[in-house]
Amino acid sequence: MLTVRFLPLLAGLASTLSAQSVPAPTVAPNAPRVLRAARVLDGTGRVLVRQDIVLQGGRITAIKPSVGPLPAGGIDLGDRTVLPGLIDTHVHLGWYINSQDKMHTDGDGDAPGVSALAHAANAWATLRAGFTTVQSIGEADNAPLRDAITRGHIPGPRVLTSLGSLNERTRGGSPDSLRAAVRRFKQMGADVIKIFASKSIRDGGEATMTPEQLQAACGESTALGLRSVVHAHSAESAQRAARAGCTQVEHGVFADDTTLALFAERGTWFDPQCGLVFRNYLDHKPWFDGIGNYNAVGFAAMEKAIPLAEAGIGRAARTKGVKLVFGTDAVAGAHGRNAEELVCRVRRGGQPASDAIVSATSRAAESLQLGKEVGRIAPGYMADIIATAGDPSQEIEASLRVNFVMRSGVVYRFDGHSIAAGGR
Repeated sequence: MLTVRFLPLLAGLASTLSAQSVPAPTVAPNAPRVLRAARVLDGTGRVLVRQDIVLQGGRITAIKPSVGPLPAGGIDLGDRTVLPGLIDTHVHLGWYINSQDKMHTDGDGDAPGVSALAHAANAWATLRAGFTTVQSIGEADNAPLRDAITRGHIPGPRVLTSLGSLNERTRGGSPDSLRAAVRRFKQMGADVIKIFASKSIRDGGEATMTPEQLQAACGESTALGLRSVVHAHSAESAQRAARAGCTQVEHGVFADDTTLALFAERGTWFDPQCGLVFRNYLDHKPWFDGIGNYNAVGFAAMEKAIPLAEAGIGRAARTKGVKLVFGTDAVAGAHGRNAEELVCRVRRGGQPASDAIVSATSRAAESLQLGKEVGRIAPGYMADIIATAGDPSQEIEASLRVNFVMRSGVVYRFDGHSIAAGGR
């Protein structure tokens, strides 16, 4: 767990990392600042050219055509493509590879400080890759990590977390017990409720929760003002989640046309994965082999799921009304590689590049109920801004070439400084 006694160490690490690549501006902290951009993808599909983005107090205050010399302290991003900070709606920041080159599990001997530094490293890698907001679902340790980032003790993306999960066996599995579990997570400070409604893909993905159980868990979440995110691989489990009014369905490897039509009808957000999580497991089997259902049967099941997952991305993207959002399920070994999923969605799944970017910016923000705060480059929005070498709307691989990262107006990465006189 990320304990308070390790925060000074992490804060020092943050200062060291930031000092390596980020210029220290001499403009007053609350003074307006300008980012000059040759090309801007605003997060909604619009492309703007030769724009000045005016920032103040961590927010965007104006966007206007570039005219005249850059104001003192302004940042010229040259020929980079500028876009909103990317959003990943499904990560696991608490998962990491330990010193024995195995996935960390409880009881493997890692001290709290080791785990704390690993969690912080995952957050830093994710932020440097251009992901300024993530939803990390499943781990109780996400709370201190989330709070440390919010307080500015360590660098990382904005974090929303479920602080754990529930399933058909939680507290006996009765509807009343599931409602009580949701209330407990709410009291703990969860931002969202994570629900397992099917088996793992490694075990076949069959439905595990009844319609009544899902109605209780998702209904209580909604009543408390919380979103509900449901792990569901089979068509039946995904359809049950949609009918129960759950907010979002994860994975859906076996989702068929009927399931997608139901998502569209019910307004269910859908977050399937294309390949990053599967390839990460299969390319690094020794890290996971022997832990739970990570075995020969499980790996074979994931191998078989890949073509289904790739095809499912394209099918969802082509189905009118489906609210397709971006999430990687990034686990140990995949943090900081999140944009590889964008490449898979476009190159292997057939999702248009411009739509893939929207699914990872404004649409993802809307799914998190942050649609008026992040996910767009527009006046009033948080100054979560990244830049890439190349235009990802034309060549999605450019999303892998992030070289500028700003979150809430603070620059965390800037490869190749170019600041107007008055800053350094």
